[in-house]
Amino acid sequence: METWPAEAEPPPPPEGELFLDAVLAPNRSLPSPGFVALMATLIGVSFVAGIVFFVIGAWPVPFFFGIDVVLVWLAFRISYRDGRRRELIRIDRRHVLVHRRHPNGQVRHYVMPTAWVRAQVADRGEHHVQFSLGVRGRSLVLGSFLSPPEREDLADAVARALTRAKAPQEAGGAPVQAGARSPS
Repeated sequence: METWPAEAEPPPPPEGELFLDAVLAPNRSLPSPGFVALMATLIGVSFVAGIVFFVIGAWPVPFFFGIDVVLVWLAFRISYRDGRRRELIRIDRRHVLVHRRHPNGQVRHYVMPTAWVRAQVADRGEHHVQFSLGVRGRSLVLGSFLSPPEREDLADAVARALTRAKAPQEAGGAPVQAGARSPS
């Protein structure tokens, strides 16, 4: 469940080094040329079968073939519209920025302090695995349109980026090695 409030204004651009800059998009298995070929084949087969049924006296059947073509076209149109969804995730030292563009064009921005963000994975290894970013009891679900293995990979990549972003730094900007002392 999402509980993180969206920002009304777009956040400022990330400052300094980016530890993660990812654009997530839904998978679409049928590209536009394949869709045109599928619809042409479906229309051709429906037309020929409709003519055959009309000639043998079953005149209502061609109308149902036409309805089938329209419903298949409508289903693909809805699927392609949903394919316009995007999520942009950027992690820098200070903030985790998430820009979410919905299929209708609406954009929402989420800004979270990097120091407090935790990558949370619910039901890892299951088909209904869910990845979210959590801060102080609130959460933001990410990549819900991805396949389960992709969600787990995204969670691992975000967790690694958060670890690197939270790592202490020396004055020169290089990460401090565990067990190493900074020169005084």
